[in-house]
Amino acid sequence: MSQPGDNGAVLPHLTHSQAVLTHEVVVLDEFGRSRSMNIPAERPLTVFVDKRELVTLMTLGVAPELLVLGYLRNQRLVSHAAEVESITVDWEVSAAAVRTRSGIARIEEKTAQRTITTGCGQGTVFGALMDDVASVKLPDAASARLRQSALYSMLEQMRHQDSVYKKAGSVHGCALFRGAELLVHVEDVGRHNAIDSIAGWMWMNGVEGADKCFYTTGRLTSEMVMKSAQMGVPIVVSRNGITQMGHALACELGLTLIGRAKNRHFICYSGQERFDSEPEPARLLAESPA
Repeated sequence: MSQPGDNGAVLPHLTHSQAVLTHEVVVLDEFGRSRSMNIPAERPLTVFVDKRELVTLMTLGVAPELLVLGYLRNQRLVSHAAEVESITVDWEVSAAAVRTRSGIARIEEKTAQRTITTGCGQGTVFGALMDDVASVKLPDAASARLRQSALYSMLEQMRHQDSVYKKAGSVHGCALFRGAELLVHVEDVGRHNAIDSIAGWMWMNGVEGADKCFYTTGRLTSEMVMKSAQMGVPIVVSRNGITQMGHALACELGLTLIGRAKNRHFICYSGQERFDSEPEPARLLAESPA
C-alpha cells in the first residue's frame, strides 16, 4: 500500500530487497600465500516500467528500489515521486518492476536517444544531456553556503564511515550533508548509481536540495554536475578530480565544485562565492643550512 509523504503526496510502495553486498574468494598474493578475502558483489538489475523493459543497471544492491526511483528522476522520466505507484525488486529474476499511476508520456521518444557516459555501472543516459540546463535554477549564494570547517568535518566523517569500500574496495560512495550533518550515505559499483539512490531517498523523505551538499568519491564529470543541479543541490565535494566539461557546466549553472578533497586538502574549482574560506596558516618550509 502506498504511503503519504510529509507534504501529503502519495509516495510509491517500495519493497526492501537489499542483496548480499560482498562475496568471499580465495586469492594468491605476491608472497605465494593463499588466503580468503571479500570483494564487492555486482549483479544486473533489469528495470521494467509498466511491463516495458527500460534498462539494465549493474549494481551492488544496497537500496535497489531507491536506485530505480532516483534513476527515473535523474533521467527526467518522472517529475514527482507520486507518479510512481510501486517498485518491486525480485533478485531471483534480477528485475525491478515499476508500476506508474498514469504511464510515462512519450516514453519511446524520451528513451530513443542514448548517450554513452563515463559512468561505471550505468553506461548510458537517455536524451540530450544539456537539454534542461536553461530550466535549472539553483539557490543564490546567500542562502546556500559551505564553511571550510564544515567541509573538514564532512571529510573526517567520511574517513571514519563504516563502508563496503573498507571491507572489499572497488566501490564508489556518495553522501548527502546538511552543513556538517550526514543525512544519508550510499555505496554502489558506480558513482551514478550511488547518486541516483540518494535522489530516490530524497524523494521518499521529502528532502529538498537547496541547503544540502553532495559528497562523492567519484570524479566530477558533466553527468554528475547535471544530476546534482537537477536535484537542486548547489554544492558538490569530491575526493577525486574534475573534467573540463564538468567545470564548464558548473560555471554555467552557478554550482560550487570542490575536488581533490582529502584530509585537510581541497581545491574549489567553481562557485567560490558560496564557500566561506577559513585559510590554513601558511606552511613554511625550513631552509636547509648552506
